[in-house]
Amino acid sequence: MSDDGSLALLLLGPAGATGLYWALYRHYRNTDKSHAFERETLVDARPVTGSEHKIDEIKGTQETRIRGDNVNDYRKRVQRNRRDPG
Repeated sequence: MSDDGSLALLLLGPAGATGLYWALYRHYRNTDKSHAFERETLVDARPVTGSEHKIDEIKGTQETRIRGDNVNDYRKRVQRNRRDPG
């Protein structure tokens, strides 16, 4: 003797799991809202300019840091956008 309610409850589990998976996939992938860079972006290509003048050469350096880095000076790296109240 099979109850129609229990059969519907059994089918609700896999259907609910499939629906939850699809909803999470759509939410995190945003496949319908993705930006098609190749088609929607205009790139103005120009010839490369510059020179091949050699500036400096460093061979076999033992320094662990780059001279002149601003890693510890975060106030110079991060600039806040301030709005004028007027």
